Amino acid sequence: MQIHLKTLGCRLNEAELETWAQAFQAKGHAITRDITRAQLVVINSCAVTQDAARKSRQLIRRIHRENPHAKLVVSGCYATLNTTEAQALLGVDLVVSNKDKANLVEKSLSELTFESMPEMATEPAEIALFTRGRQRAFVKVQDGCRYRCTFCIVTVARGDEVSRSITDVITEIKALHMQGIKEVILTGVHLGGYGSDNGENIVSLIQAILSKTDIPRLRLGSLEPWELNDEFFTLFENPRLMPHLHLPLQSGSDAVLRRMARRCKIEEYAKMLERLRRQIPLFNITTDIIVGFPNETEDEWLESIEFIKKCGFGHIHIFTYSPREGTKAATLPNPVPYEIKKQRSEQLHRLAEEMKYNFYTQNLGQTFSVLWEGQRDKLEDGHVRVFGYTPHYLRVSCDVDATKSLENKITDFLIA
Repeated sequence: MQIHLKTLGCRLNEAELETWAQAFQAKGHAITRDITRAQLVVINSCAVTQDAARKSRQLIRRIHRENPHAKLVVSGCYATLNTTEAQALLGVDLVVSNKDKANLVEKSLSELTFESMPEMATEPAEIALFTRGRQRAFVKVQDGCRYRCTFCIVTVARGDEVSRSITDVITEIKALHMQGIKEVILTGVHLGGYGSDNGENIVSLIQAILSKTDIPRLRLGSLEPWELNDEFFTLFENPRLMPHLHLPLQSGSDAVLRRMARRCKIEEYAKMLERLRRQIPLFNITTDIIVGFPNETEDEWLESIEFIKKCGFGHIHIFTYSPREGTKAATLPNPVPYEIKKQRSEQLHRLAEEMKYNFYTQNLGQTFSVLWEGQRDKLEDGHVRVFGYTPHYLRVSCDVDATKSLENKITDFLIA
């Protein structure tokens, strides 16, 4: 049977998709990029914002139009928070909530009727990643979050914290490396909370991966900035742990951070960035910022902008605040008018582009190892342009002879 997998939202959703791809293959089914060939389509939906929920509904409807004969399974945060609505959408055959995600493959194959039978089972994940056009792998190590930031609906959708065992994570990474994967990204809803339920912690997990696997590059997904202890910083002495962290700030104003129920003050955040860059001068810090949180005054916004300027981020994910039903923030008074939110967002986008340009400029003249991807843009002179990422997560390109392939290779590259 041909199976098409689709996701919206976070890297955790992507990691879950890969796990399902491996499980379907192990049962003798094939993964296809061509949705029109699929007998089964699985969608991992998102609901982090109202807009994300809307896009999830649109995606479900579009996929049903493109292939009305395929069985359609919907999972993820939208399907969990809006189960009845998702079940009622035209074409949806099965809704699997987040708490049942581990059983999605079995439920799909047992509860839905298919005309085709599986072929002989292959080794799990033998070609799943590359069939789906991936050169790096996301590995889910935990789910759920014990904190309740006032703007966040994901903690409601994902439930309590549950961590995988270090042994299971090591086994998966070793298998991925044997298949040719050279970079693994650890993901979770609350990655820094890894081990809160099993006596481990994120430091012990990373130490185990670095000592018990030979994966060339290990990268971390989003981490809350209040969870990085002294031992964590020493991990970057190992060059296989990539010098890039995504540390969501959300606001550069302590007053706004208190209303968000965030657990890090801007002074603490600044010291953390200073420490990382003192240890590795070109350490890349990226972040999330919410613009126009309820009751965000002009003074608070100006304070936030000034602090963000000092941070020198390599990239900023910018979210214009919109109320999310089910969150405490949606009940807060004094919403920021749309026009003001729009103006602040445009101002921050300009600043973010300037900071990104400055960070790239700082890296000029440096030689870094680059993991090259499969994308190749055809040029007119018998060459192709290929793309890859430095350890600092800078996307770079290189023109090579069309007969050569750098895909999934790591080579030294001078940024010029």
